Amino acid sequence: MTNAASATAVDPRLDFEVAWWEWHRRHEEVRDDPHGILAVTGLHRLTSAPRRFPDVPGEWHTGDDGPVVALGDGELLVIDGRQAQGRHGFGPIAERAGVIAGIDGGVLEVARRGGHDILRPRRPDHPLRVGYRGTPTYPPDRRWVLSGRFVPFDSPRPTTVGAAVEGLRHVYDAPGQIEFAVDGVPLRLTAFNGTAPGSLSVLFTDTTSGVTTYPASRSLAVGAPDEQGRVILDFNRATNLPCAYTDFATCPLPPPENRLPVAVEAGEKTPYERLAGDSADRS
Repeated sequence: MTNAASATAVDPRLDFEVAWWEWHRRHEEVRDDPHGILAVTGLHRLTSAPRRFPDVPGEWHTGDDGPVVALGDGELLVIDGRQAQGRHGFGPIAERAGVIAGIDGGVLEVARRGGHDILRPRRPDHPLRVGYRGTPTYPPDRRWVLSGRFVPFDSPRPTTVGAAVEGLRHVYDAPGQIEFAVDGVPLRLTAFNGTAPGSLSVLFTDTTSGVTTYPASRSLAVGAPDEQGRVILDFNRATNLPCAYTDFATCPLPPPENRLPVAVEAGEKTPYERLAGDSADRS
């Protein structure tokens, strides 16, 4: 006779897959936001010389006081719910920070990346977003939920990495490395700080890169280590960076030591748009 507890028990494998699909769904929703990365229609670097851009209102330059725009007659930006007209200074913008301003047909990101002030207009009707078909993935597999150990450096190490855009460099403080193994092969990844307090983030490539996964990089979020430094690396949740979709992204590249000599057949694959050879900068 089957007892009630066993009759209502959740299959652990099914529970694992359901949790993964929910994570993937939420991730896709963020990516497909009306003003998300798929909506970006251009990337403009500001210099000290005033300049106009065809898809952005105003004449722009930057310097020690940050980005400045001079808006002409009939041109405006909406910043913090208020219309800006004439000359408007944004002030210095911190690295990896930015301001979102409303423009006709979308929004404008005014940001700082790799030591440069940049503009990125975002419009919901951009063909890349309108035609987005979702991102292909490997099926979730418990084999790729791995245990690891975080080994902190004596002090955070400033680590310079390249960027998806030529001429840009990113500098991150690396708090340490994560040691783990795949099929008995000992490996390690330099980790950067994650978005949540105490959490970590790793950028990596592997032998699937350029074959079934995007060649430049993938990213993996890792929860905070426990008191013994133990962490879980769930490569089923390895994600593409924005540069996998658009040529207007400034994504960092992995440090050289994060090029894994194994095939991580888990997580997100190369987007359909790149497989089709489509140019992501069409507008």
